[in-house]
Amino acid sequence: MKQLLGVLFLVGRIFSPVYSLVMVLRAFLYRKNILLQSQRLVVPVVSIGNLTLGGTGKTPMVRYVARLLLDSGLCPAIVSRGYGGKGSGAVNIVSDGARTLLSPEMAGDEPFMLAEALPGVPVLTGAERAVVARQAIEKFGVNRIVMDDGFQHLAVQRDLDLVLFSARTLLGNGRVFPGGELREPLSALKRAHGFVITGVDSGNRNRVKDFLFWLQGEAPGKPVFMGEYHPRGIWHSQPDAECTLAEARNMEVFAFAGIANPDSFRQTLRQEGFSLAGFKEFKDHHGYTGQDVAALVAVAKACGARVLITTEKDFVKLRPFFGEFPILALTIELHMDPGFDRFIADHLCEQP
Repeated sequence: MKQLLGVLFLVGRIFSPVYSLVMVLRAFLYRKNILLQSQRLVVPVVSIGNLTLGGTGKTPMVRYVARLLLDSGLCPAIVSRGYGGKGSGAVNIVSDGARTLLSPEMAGDEPFMLAEALPGVPVLTGAERAVVARQAIEKFGVNRIVMDDGFQHLAVQRDLDLVLFSARTLLGNGRVFPGGELREPLSALKRAHGFVITGVDSGNRNRVKDFLFWLQGEAPGKPVFMGEYHPRGIWHSQPDAECTLAEARNMEVFAFAGIANPDSFRQTLRQEGFSLAGFKEFKDHHGYTGQDVAALVAVAKACGARVLITTEKDFVKLRPFFGEFPILALTIELHMDPGFDRFIADHLCEQP
């Protein structure tokens, strides 16, 4: 897969300047309200986004920020595009804050996972996020909007723009799509209010520090925070056979993942001391079938594995296919620099 991407990016380099120019022009038109209109909502908005293609930990960060706002006595709602979900309405209510109303198939795996993880926080999806956000405000009386994957969604003005980078990939090859992983040229970083580097660990910390210094030079005066992923526990497909994280580490496991960067999950399992019998990659937002699960069970047994293990995002889509062979999910928690919570509070918690 990586080799194929390398070839595609090499071929696409010739078109990168054209795409860069289009993205710069688009941002200019939104900024000046020429042809493209950027709308101000009646409540503060925080956008969680990225400059690169692929996974940078937006979903854990959305969960972290929404919970922080909720714990501060505010009433946030999460607004998402709902990528991969089959909900076709202008506004799809995944959760009303009390109940999860749509399946992962209809909601999209990430909005569904957020709805399950955040009781008290409405989760809504739709293509036009200004429309979705207004529905959240009018229907549920929320007073803060957390916009998932919103950095390039300039139709909604925001009070806080956070741009995330993965510690494992940073800027990738540093070229703009289709010649590389960047969604926009580096000049777009000027729109951000702050940056977060996720997935920092002992193996990449020195490289991250170099990138942090570069980022501070590229966007002077804007804070850069670091986040680490810590294992929180284990979900088990058989509630009467739940196990602890320590017990799961002692099992021979066959792992699989359908996320933007599956190798990051494999590395996490190894860092946490799991005994891997094998690993299977699926494309991001993969829609699992009974045949997929049967094939995974067969290969796991052939490798001598006692259980399958996957991510939270994949696990929520597998419930219709739970059977006798155990499926586990490693749950993770984002831990942020101490100053990050204060940064969020200064921008969002002290506004009316």
